[in-house]
Amino acid sequence: MPPVKPMLAKSVKKIPPGMHYEAKWDGFRAIVHRDGDELVIGSRTGKPLTRYFPELVTALLERLPDRCVIDGEIVIAHEGRLDFDRLTERIHPAASRVRMLAERTPARFIAFDVLALGDESLMDTPLAARRARLDEALAGVDAPVHLAPSTTDIDTARHWFEQYEGAGLDGVIAKPLDLPYRPDARLMYKVKHERTADVVVAGYRFHKTGPVVGSLLLGLYDDGGALQHVGVCAAFTAARRAALVDELEPLRMDSPDNHPWAAWTDEAAHETARLPGAPSRWSGKKDLSWVPLRPERVCEVGYDHMEGTRFRHTAQFRRWRPDRTPESCGYAQLEEPVSYDLAEVLSGGGA
Repeated sequence: MPPVKPMLAKSVKKIPPGMHYEAKWDGFRAIVHRDGDELVIGSRTGKPLTRYFPELVTALLERLPDRCVIDGEIVIAHEGRLDFDRLTERIHPAASRVRMLAERTPARFIAFDVLALGDESLMDTPLAARRARLDEALAGVDAPVHLAPSTTDIDTARHWFEQYEGAGLDGVIAKPLDLPYRPDARLMYKVKHERTADVVVAGYRFHKTGPVVGSLLLGLYDDGGALQHVGVCAAFTAARRAALVDELEPLRMDSPDNHPWAAWTDEAAHETARLPGAPSRWSGKKDLSWVPLRPERVCEVGYDHMEGTRFRHTAQFRRWRPDRTPESCGYAQLEEPVSYDLAEVLSGGGA
């Protein structure tokens, strides 16, 4: 019975040998419970996503076994690649807007594990046997429900890792073949792309524990010379958080009025730009106030991939770059993966 939290993966640097491999989808993790005409789509935290994807409710009722629990990912594709921005737009309180977006940008469900079929729990069944049952249960399934391509050949997994990024995927998942299903446990392995970029540090947010740095606000200059907010870097030790406050104090501005991101105080600006301090349906009541800094320092960060004009995930601080000028930190330095059609991924292309 819902809610059930999904089994998770821990990061590793290389694809481990002798396992079951799948592409790592960039979407909303979802566990689907179906019992006849009843269907619940549960999120990673256990909260229901059902109301946000009405088109998937219809499709899943038509295509899944009559009684089952299926683990997978909800994605939205645009111009042949995954589009996480369009996916996040679905989490909206207005049912009318959700219905409109369901028609304009319909979602897909990628199934990659099964927890139960009929009256049978498969939680203690080894992964290899669970996957065989899933293949049988979803044989011949068609869009917008898909069976995730998989392989046990590590060379194919390496090929996917290099090729599929062009379709918006961000790595490979490796699963031990004898692995039972354990909710909320990090027993699988994920291998993600990592690159580096030199970025401008233009502000910071305090950490929730007190007046120490929680995250640095990062920027890159666009072709028009405007400093665009591209994300944050975090994960500092407690001592480093405190030291950063003193280290950045000479750059601290009393007011954001003359800062490149001064427009964040104008609510209307949030409709067209992603600026620090912007409220969102994800942040809720979270304090997003920030300390503006003169954009004069450059640091190198590690990142996995871009989502549009910003880092998809939190970047990782690597080092200060006193040899770089802020104006030299533009988008041109970022590596762009070769485009690869998502349809080829879903059909198992390259296997």
